Amino acid sequence: MTMRDPKPAQRGGPAKQRRRTASPQAEAKPRRRKSGAAAEPDASGDGAQAPSRRAAKSAQRRAAIVAAGLQEFVARGYTATRLDDVARRAGVAKGTIYLYFKDKEALFQELIRSALVPVVTRIAPQPGEGQSARALFEQFVQTFVREIVETERADVLRLVLAEGARFPALAEFHYREVVLRALGAIEQLIRYGIARGEIHHTVLAKFPQLVAAPALMAVIWQGLFSKHAPLDAAEMLRAHLDIIFDQRGTT
Repeated sequence: MTMRDPKPAQRGGPAKQRRRTASPQAEAKPRRRKSGAAAEPDASGDGAQAPSRRAAKSAQRRAAIVAAGLQEFVARGYTATRLDDVARRAGVAKGTIYLYFKDKEALFQELIRSALVPVVTRIAPQPGEGQSARALFEQFVQTFVREIVETERADVLRLVLAEGARFPALAEFHYREVVLRALGAIEQLIRYGIARGEIHHTVLAKFPQLVAAPALMAVIWQGLFSKHAPLDAAEMLRAHLDIIFDQRGTT
């Protein structure tokens, strides 16, 4: 009977196997990050705030461009204004402007949209229960003088009046975004006054431009003639309301 050779012992023996087995201390030892490797994301949440900071910075840059555009348009007029000058005044590169506005016309439209449209939407108060139409028109006058006549918004209006005929697209944009809204609000107040019996000239509902005309005159006068003949726009507009409401003026 042939005897089989005993199973050969594993190479290295038990002692060598023990040397190959990692010790618990070695497994617990943290691995060192290679030099230049990217750090792991911070779980503190600071990274989540970065987009909001970038958005705020972008909004500030956009506002600076719009403000610089207003100053340049007022100083030079629409035709002579160059985006190079706007960029220089805003403290940005010219290419930065194109990140927000495709051209000069788009920048001017933003001036109209940001400077005038918000005022128009709140300039005509909504009638309250039992509130007189005269009181509502008084609020209209106060808001118009405070928010437009006495601010840089009047410069935007004067720019449209001066440049609109040569740039029909700008005039059309202003008409759609500002004029239609303003006349619609004025007509609503006129009809409210007629319904209450406070306004007897019903033709004013057909031609709200007659009510708005002195407000536009105040803007033009302040820009052209105020140095020669100062105008109290609020007093003039209240006198106009006396005529509309068939009331004797108190001034």
